[in-house]
Amino acid sequence: MRAARCLQYGPPSSVSIEEVDDPTPSEGQVVVDVAAAAVNFPDVLVVADRYQVHIPVPFTVGSEFAGTVRALGPGVSGLAVGDRVMGSTLFGAFADQVVVKAGALLPVDEAVDLATAAASGVAQRTAFHALRSIARVQPGEWVVVLGAAGGVGLAAVQLAQELGARVLAAASTPEKVALCLDQGAEAVVDYDRENLKDRIKAITEGGANVVVDPVGGPHAEEALRALRWGGRFVTVGFASGEIPRIPLNLVLLKGVVVTGFTLAAFNANQPDDEARDLRELADLARTGRVKPYISARYALEDTGLALAELAERRALGKVLVLPASS
Repeated sequence: MRAARCLQYGPPSSVSIEEVDDPTPSEGQVVVDVAAAAVNFPDVLVVADRYQVHIPVPFTVGSEFAGTVRALGPGVSGLAVGDRVMGSTLFGAFADQVVVKAGALLPVDEAVDLATAAASGVAQRTAFHALRSIARVQPGEWVVVLGAAGGVGLAAVQLAQELGARVLAAASTPEKVALCLDQGAEAVVDYDRENLKDRIKAITEGGANVVVDPVGGPHAEEALRALRWGGRFVTVGFASGEIPRIPLNLVLLKGVVVTGFTLAAFNANQPDDEARDLRELADLARTGRVKPYISARYALEDTGLALAELAERRALGKVLVLPASS
């Protein structure tokens, strides 16, 4: 089979397409024919060996996918060859086939196409868990989303509306803020051209209730300063590459709650909340009330170009790699 391989660490252009052996499932594993795979910023970091987990070369890049079950390993139950599934893995998704543990897979409803499913997984789960279970967003509250035109950001813009919130989307270009308005944001801030703290306070008439931040960098503290008393700040990543240093006196004086979120920790420590959130997300997907915005689709041979879109901060919403179309 073909696979997008990282043979040595470097920029996205260092990824090459190689022929490798078809995977064989071991105990508890499943092989999936990949119809679509979504590009995430950690994929860029993994290729550059800048991710928090070190992956020895060589390896196949890609962490999120959807497709159909090709083969089952010993001990796998509840799945059958031909089932439509979506899943995530640390690496291996940008290929004709991927092998993962059965527990890493979720069913894809017949009403949802596989490209949409691939684009929905990590971003929508991250956004929804952060809003629903961590920030506990309530109807009528103001939710500020940083990096709002990215994968997680745009998912948060859409899902916060489903929870009844008023959404203020913050992004870095006129094109990005226009997309956020098109996706239903009530208000926007271009934080490369406007003062983020002042604009949040003015728009929300005193301060936001919730901030969701997948970006980090200097805008995190500005948004924190724009929270009202008792507000909640949820950090879900550092796509800017800069981990902010938050002055704790702000937390003390404003009475705010600052919380971190990762999918792995949430799944391990709040399984009941995770199960409820996944049921609700599945309903939203099945009825079409929430659908990821896919801005670009690349053939497997162009995986390096797909990764470059995220590395160069050009991506809007989700970017896909489509092995089946290559």
